[in-house]
Amino acid sequence: MIPHEIIKEIPKVELHHHLDGGVRTKTIIDLAKKYSVAIPETDPEALQDWFERGCVLKSLPLYLETFSVTTSVMQTEEALERIAYETVLDWKAENVVYGEVRFAPILHTEKGLTMEQVVLAVLSGMNQGSRETGVSFGLILCAMRNQSPNVSLEVAKLAVAFRDRGVVGFDLAGGEAGYPPEKHIDAFEFIRRKNFNLTIHAGEAFGLESIWQAIQVCGAQRIGHGTRIVDDMSLDGLRIEKMGDLAHFVLDKRVPLEMCITSNIGTGAAESVAKHPFFMLLRNHFRVFLCTDNPLMSKTNMTKEMQLAADNYGLSLKDLEKISVNAMKSAFIHHEEKLRLIYEVIKKQCADIRREYGYSDWN
Repeated sequence: MIPHEIIKEIPKVELHHHLDGGVRTKTIIDLAKKYSVAIPETDPEALQDWFERGCVLKSLPLYLETFSVTTSVMQTEEALERIAYETVLDWKAENVVYGEVRFAPILHTEKGLTMEQVVLAVLSGMNQGSRETGVSFGLILCAMRNQSPNVSLEVAKLAVAFRDRGVVGFDLAGGEAGYPPEKHIDAFEFIRRKNFNLTIHAGEAFGLESIWQAIQVCGAQRIGHGTRIVDDMSLDGLRIEKMGDLAHFVLDKRVPLEMCITSNIGTGAAESVAKHPFFMLLRNHFRVFLCTDNPLMSKTNMTKEMQLAADNYGLSLKDLEKISVNAMKSAFIHHEEKLRLIYEVIKKQCADIRREYGYSDWN
């Protein structure tokens, strides 16, 4: 088993992190007091326990309920800037060398901010954190499945307008059942016409149809979660005996799957760590990597996700390096910057770790 201190040093790449799902509890308490917002608890530990209820009880309704609290204190430019800044600091503490944070601007306009003001505030905080830490970042703007397709198109246009200022992609988030992504096709077609980047939440709470629509109808280049891709396979342990056309397409085209183990177990998308498809997909050469999703609600971070995978699946240091490289290859940034981060940062730091701790190149 790889010790915790080594896993913490491994360079990491985080591609699925919700801004409103990763707020520090102390920050929530501070902002609630400043803006006179009612919150369930004012003690940091008690508040953390409240946010974790959904994961602990594996209750999706309880899990989703918590976001109304985080967004309630994220309605000013100052609050958004602080939370974005602290996100980068938290990444630095876990040696995340590149991260993409996603959020739905429309959810932060209740007190009068425009969506453009929301994006500018988040960018300001992320840029400040990046300058101080050296961590590279990108923003992904989300539309919500249960909202009007007109709003989705507006968010898509906003994402493209900010493509040279730090926004790197567009996402569709929210409950899958009853809200097929094809309803927002105008937004997706706009993104595709503008040669921009698209990831869609799919195959988490809903089945193969969700993944198929996201890729083949909407043009998603990455899939958020995608755990239900296993429904298109016949398995013998870790060995795939047979794959359907969709699973073959995802494998052959190297469609990246943003895997969030702790979150998936907490929301019921996976029964347990042992039954989560991540390890099987990794061993069968799918483009998978680890993400946190909502660190606050799942009480996790990138180091914990790597530790969880390493301990339960017997991963080697080489496996963990591959996971980071898989993620970096899948990032929504230009090819030259990917290569720089892979060879000058990730591979270099992993080689340094092997030398320092006496690992061979194959461990």
